[in-house]
Amino acid sequence: MTRQQLAEMLNITRNTLNNWEKEKPELVRLINQGLALDEQIEEVERHLEKLKTIKEKASNGKLLK
Repeated sequence: MTRQQLAEMLNITRNTLNNWEKEKPELVRLINQGLALDEQIEEVERHLEKLKTIKEKASNGKLLK
């Protein structure tokens, strides 16, 4: 994600984000960690759905490679 996209997502200007990066680096770090965590959660949810599908197919005797 670009800095511009991040600023838009946070509903702030690119200049404000630049100021935060200089004056409040901990805030920017926490925002980035939160975004990374969201991505990991989404990935885990996708894997869970795949596992549920495999389980369903296996219980129906339709499991194919």
